[in-house]
Amino acid sequence: MPAITVDDVLVLPRLPRLDETTSYRPVRRLTTAPSGYEGEGFPVRRAFAGVPMSDLDPFIHLDQMGEVDYAPGEPKGTPWHPHRGFETVTYMIDGIMDHQDSQGGGGTITDGDTQWMTAGSGLLHIEAPPEHLVRSGGLFHGLQLWVNLPRVAKMMPPRYQDIRGRESTLLTTPDGGALIRIIAGEVAGHQGPGSTHTPITIAHVTLQPGAELDLPWRADFNALVYALSGRGTVGTDRRPFQGGQLAVHGPGDALRLTAGGKQDGNTPALDLYLMGGKPIREPVAHYGPFVMNTRAELMQAFEDFQAGKLGVVPAQRLPHTGGQGDRP
Repeated sequence: MPAITVDDVLVLPRLPRLDETTSYRPVRRLTTAPSGYEGEGFPVRRAFAGVPMSDLDPFIHLDQMGEVDYAPGEPKGTPWHPHRGFETVTYMIDGIMDHQDSQGGGGTITDGDTQWMTAGSGLLHIEAPPEHLVRSGGLFHGLQLWVNLPRVAKMMPPRYQDIRGRESTLLTTPDGGALIRIIAGEVAGHQGPGSTHTPITIAHVTLQPGAELDLPWRADFNALVYALSGRGTVGTDRRPFQGGQLAVHGPGDALRLTAGGKQDGNTPALDLYLMGGKPIREPVAHYGPFVMNTRAELMQAFEDFQAGKLGVVPAQRLPHTGGQGDRP
């Protein structure tokens, strides 16, 4: 699991030690993600399955894509599909993914990069491995998170952020037992590169065997922790926690996460994807690729898509050689 790493975490800024008055968040819910298939048949784990929307707000959906080692000819992507009313945050841990939209945008993300697409008023979009990866096969592992937009932003013009892995803000714990990659939002005064319409924090954390992480967390945010791989415990009551599980936390000021002293040979550390945000607390009408506030708005989105108002599929696929970058 390469993502972005450093040779010596001890050169990084360190989190503060939390005092005895800190209110640690309890684990309200622990779920195991079921497996399924997306797009043209690539395997996913549905991380939010069975969790009430009230616990997820402002997040809508999270897929762990892979981890899978494809043989030559096997890599798969998605067909062209529409989006409206929310943002997709695609984080590539291993492998390469191309993306292209009906407005002429496109780019490539690879180890540790994030492609942040604000669909807003709507567009057509495709995500697929590049042709050379289809020919060669190889490791593929990533995440796609859907972030809701408030009513006032749902029909804004589409926009991209292309966040290279090296731009992530890197931190460690006082003893150097963890590598914290802040993709968006703020942790203990350290700001990540992602620009968000809905106030959120996203981070990828790697905890070495036996390491403990006490992480300050905004009290007005919810707190979701998804285990990508490895095993350990979550919460001050040390509930067992392993790859493919989601921990939904209750109120408080900090999270406590601990990696098991022994890990599997192919997963030498506990890898976690942390998400938190300020709840929007608006009605959600969600069906397929559209996330709106009312059923009437959903019907309008489908009508607009069928009428070609979300764009048309370009005649040719773009040659993707680099990141898209910000664009309005």
